[in-house]
Amino acid sequence: MKLTFLGTGTSFGVPQIGCGCAVCRSPDPRDKRGRVGALVETNGGTRLLIDTPPELRLQLIANGIDRVDAVLFTHEHADHTHGLDDIRAITNRRAAPLTMYGPPTTLDSLRQRFPYIFDDSMRVLPGTSKPEGRAEALLPGVPISIGDAIVTPVAVPHGLVTVFAYRIGDLAYVTDAKSIPPEAAAVLRGAKVLVINALFRTDHPSHLSLPEAISAARELGAERTYLTHLTHDNFHADLEAELPRDIQPAFDGLTVRI
Repeated sequence: MKLTFLGTGTSFGVPQIGCGCAVCRSPDPRDKRGRVGALVETNGGTRLLIDTPPELRLQLIANGIDRVDAVLFTHEHADHTHGLDDIRAITNRRAAPLTMYGPPTTLDSLRQRFPYIFDDSMRVLPGTSKPEGRAEALLPGVPISIGDAIVTPVAVPHGLVTVFAYRIGDLAYVTDAKSIPPEAAAVLRGAKVLVINALFRTDHPSHLSLPEAISAARELGAERTYLTHLTHDNFHADLEAELPRDIQPAFDGLTVRI
């Protein structure tokens, strides 16, 4: 299985609009972070897109991705969903709508924001096109099969809302979590690769801090951990040098074999 990090930044992205800090001006391409998204490709060729961040078009082009088989949404926040219209270039090549999975509340929100994607009765003029999606709600802890992938959604808290982490084979993918409850840890534990959000060095009401993310990684026991949802508070190179060898900051375009 292969994991590609499409975006690894916070809701502001890096560089941040109007910011002249050293990280935002850094020439290191690893310090340029789009909003969070990822692609998982199984050994059998099934491609699962995790979230549709605002930079989705640019991220898919940069990574040479022209096909996905399904979308897994973690939650409805704008930095994880507002590139959804860009799947039109994907669905135009398909014979059927693209299935989009996620929490029921997230899919309800997307139907309201992007009704034309999900409503078959909304027709387009001849010679034009629109994205075409089919929503399928998931239940936490209930695995489903997508192609040759077994996907288990895992509920984790994110401030006042609940988001889905995902266990896909030997991958545990967790973003925008504030903590890892025991019932979630039971599903995520034992993965070879863990992806987990790490916002600031200090406490935040809806995200894991860097120390909290490291502690969670130790509890879950993955062989390798990659930090995502990173801010402009750290140079990639400095953070990489500081972290334990089995925990690394991810960067946009990084690919990991699992």
